[in-house]
Amino acid sequence: MAVNRWRPDYVGFVFTNSRRQVTCEQARQLKNQLDPRIKAVGVFTNQPVQLIIELCQTGVIDVVQLHGDENEGFIRTLKQKTMCSVIKAVRVQSTEQILQAQKMSCDLLLLDTYQKGQYGGSGKTFDRRLIPNLNKPFFLAGGLESKNLAQVVEECHPFGVDVSSGAETDGVKDENKIRGIIEIIREIVEK
Repeated sequence: MAVNRWRPDYVGFVFTNSRRQVTCEQARQLKNQLDPRIKAVGVFTNQPVQLIIELCQTGVIDVVQLHGDENEGFIRTLKQKTMCSVIKAVRVQSTEQILQAQKMSCDLLLLDTYQKGQYGGSGKTFDRRLIPNLNKPFFLAGGLESKNLAQVVEECHPFGVDVSSGAETDGVKDENKIRGIIEIIREIVEK
């Protein structure tokens, strides 16, 4: 597996309806092959809380990433029933929206591009000037690729970046792009 060679901090298992979607069994098999230093993030959109709890409790995923309309009660249930960190995605439309999301009991935010009728994965960027000073760590997503990554990270100072389509060629993960992205991030971190 390319990710084991280049060792990003996190790798996403997409359980939501998407061309990247994996089944619970596929995720289990991938997790068994994954370098234990890499955290498996389960990506969900409006899915049953019990499914997520089961994947956490069986060790298939280490971190939960919520991309749908999950509310504070949903997040609290996850935090009470699992030991997994919870990331709540915000499809950014305004600064106020981000500030409101920061009040939730999730551990981190993920700031992504708003696309009507789509919960993420658009590969498009958003106006990053909307990002306020936050007390909660956040991941940045939306149109990130090797060409813009260093500039975006230096401007926004995220906790981490979520790169999906930017690490693909013709819809398939590309090891050279994965390596390039990780090298860029490590160079920034070492500065």
